[in-house]
Amino acid sequence: MKERVAIIDIGSNTIRLVIYEKLINGRQLKEIENIKVSSRLRMYLDDKLFLKDEGISLLIETLQNFKMMLDLYGVSEIFCVATATVRQASNKKDIVQIIQERTGFTITVLTDYEEAYLGYLAVSNSINIHEAITIDMGGGSTELTYFRNKKLVHYVSLPFGALSLKLQFVKDDIPTIEELQKIRNYVLAQIEKLTWVFNKHVPIIAMGGSARNVAKLHQSIIQYPLADIHHYEMKLSDIHDVKELLTPLSLLGIQDVEGISKDRADIILPAIEFFEVLCHVSKATQFIVSNKGLREGVLYQRLNRNQQEITGLIDSEIHELMHDYYIDPIKSKQFIHLATMFFEQVKGINGIGIVFSDHDRDLLKQGASIFHLGKYLYEESGPYVFHLIANRPIVGLSHRERIKLALVASFKSRGAFRQHIEPFKDWYTKEERKKICLLGAILKVSRSLNSTGRNIVRDINITSQGNSWVMNIQTQNNYAPEKYQLEKQKKHIEKLLKITLIPHFQMIES
Repeated sequence: MKERVAIIDIGSNTIRLVIYEKLINGRQLKEIENIKVSSRLRMYLDDKLFLKDEGISLLIETLQNFKMMLDLYGVSEIFCVATATVRQASNKKDIVQIIQERTGFTITVLTDYEEAYLGYLAVSNSINIHEAITIDMGGGSTELTYFRNKKLVHYVSLPFGALSLKLQFVKDDIPTIEELQKIRNYVLAQIEKLTWVFNKHVPIIAMGGSARNVAKLHQSIIQYPLADIHHYEMKLSDIHDVKELLTPLSLLGIQDVEGISKDRADIILPAIEFFEVLCHVSKATQFIVSNKGLREGVLYQRLNRNQQEITGLIDSEIHELMHDYYIDPIKSKQFIHLATMFFEQVKGINGIGIVFSDHDRDLLKQGASIFHLGKYLYEESGPYVFHLIANRPIVGLSHRERIKLALVASFKSRGAFRQHIEPFKDWYTKEERKKICLLGAILKVSRSLNSTGRNIVRDINITSQGNSWVMNIQTQNNYAPEKYQLEKQKKHIEKLLKITLIPHFQMIES
């Protein structure tokens, strides 16, 4: 049986169970179940922060239902954590004991530092940014961190969340303009002493349900061509546009808006008010939404994954894709070597109007790793490969980077390339588009040099002679099939660079 682990996250607004399955390498985890209960435990705290019996009963009932799911899935490890409402409850010890007795779950009540740190850990392991402010806005508290060079520098746990702001300042279902201003003034007063937040001019990375809902709504507004929200990038003006859309609406109106969870409709505006304030005072360069948060932070900590290099994470994600589609890692390695040889020769030629970087070499290698994906699906399956990669979240890659990978790995022809890139054309300059296309063409031609899978090419050397490239290819065996395929495929580079590619094969002694 496959090994499975689970996280139970007892928050102030929701209680969530997420079940993960360990993959082949034992370090990567794949989410296979995600169940959310909108419990709103915060509403069961009285004036003395005592969690009432009704709240405890609701918690017990939810956990007992989760227990049945865990037994059904055969989960071997369970991590049960609680955040602000249980942490702040005056009867916290009694709650933990009762839960243990009635459900068998041992709850770890996270300190404010632990909650902030775990959010930072999730972000630093999933987004390739070295300096940022993170927000993890829950129902009853909001954790902020500032990290630089991937190291945590500052953290704070603020005594409010989306639900507690609503309970404190909003009389009816949704806030009035005056109530939003009161929320704004309160938030400003809470963060005015945090000098490390002001004028930072760095991205803000936001976690939690409210941030995800803002991202989904904005994607709906602009008809965004991708579905997932991890690493979705917005500007401060985008947040303001979302606020302007929602402010005039009734509760039912907000619930009908695509992208907004019905159980979050009454607390989304207080959350947006906080996001807008923090972006403004920090002079945020971007507002980036992370789909990885506290729960992933708990898992990363348990797996001893501390500040793993993003390149390693991307490689792991690529390896998982190869495993899912039965791509032979040995053949893939051979192809990467061949494509890299060809790339280095093209890179060294003056006058092609393209300057390659180390990042382009990495992109070529990643594309080569999964270039054979089309063979698994169908022989002529460029569109399938493109859409599969474009819509599959890859930890460590932004949406922009993932589309580049999809374009390179699915390259079939310049016509197909233009068709695939059309919805994303504005994301790249003309020079970038040409470079991405050329990387795909290099892979297409490189594959022809190992069409029989014998790995016979030992060296490639290209010399430029005016508008002609003489391509000297040394092989250790008969090269007729490879020469035939190269003659068919070299047109992809010839048309793109307006050159003539003249291949010269030479068989050498092995």
